[in-house]
Amino acid sequence: MAQLKQNQVTDAETVNSAWKSLYKVGGVAALSMLVLLIIQIIIFIAWPPPSTVDGYFTLFQKNWLLGLLSLDLLYIPNNVLLVLIYLALYTALKRVNESFTAIALTLGLVGIAAYFASNTAFEMFSLSNQYAAATTDAERAIFLGAGQAMLAIYRGTAFNVYYVMNAIALLIISVVMLRSNIFSRVTAYVGLLAGVLMIVSSTAGTIGLIFALASLVPWALFSVLIARRLFQLGWEASKKEVDRIGGISQ
Repeated sequence: MAQLKQNQVTDAETVNSAWKSLYKVGGVAALSMLVLLIIQIIIFIAWPPPSTVDGYFTLFQKNWLLGLLSLDLLYIPNNVLLVLIYLALYTALKRVNESFTAIALTLGLVGIAAYFASNTAFEMFSLSNQYAAATTDAERAIFLGAGQAMLAIYRGTAFNVYYVMNAIALLIISVVMLRSNIFSRVTAYVGLLAGVLMIVSSTAGTIGLIFALASLVPWALFSVLIARRLFQLGWEASKKEVDRIGGISQ
């Protein structure tokens, strides 16, 4: 109980004018990531991605942009935004438990790096062009085999590392949130729910798909809640800086 009270860090202890821009950037990143997620869902519903290599090659030749989007092109900027969110959350929560927030940040960043290694959208685009230019069945077979390897990487080890590591990072962040007064308990519990649902990778067959779809609702709500709170922290930090400057000038 004493340890819990010790970790009840208040806004006054957290708000540092030096980090006002990072809080605001983190808030913008959270909302922007949500917008990209919604766009990606709409694209997947309107134009379901192919299930075969030659299906992707055909799609690329018909509409190269839709081909890239079908291979999660938007998840690349999405994960860049996630880096900014992790940094903002680390800054806001490090006074609560710096060890665990550092672990969460590290796991999240390593997971994001793994995702960049797993995405083969542009490799598939290049292979589709070479496949279209091939003049013999032997050449086309080579490019189809290379494309199959790219799809295996696309949902292989690196992707699963990304998925699970970010789920663990989210769980740690949410637990730390519960031990502070910085974020609401609702935000923390929603984050925990999203993290639990994200533990099962989307590549794990039907159950993975169910868990992935189910995680979208709490993740979207979590994004809105943390964006709102990060904006508040940014404004509070700006006000604190103005008050400090005003006090010095007096």
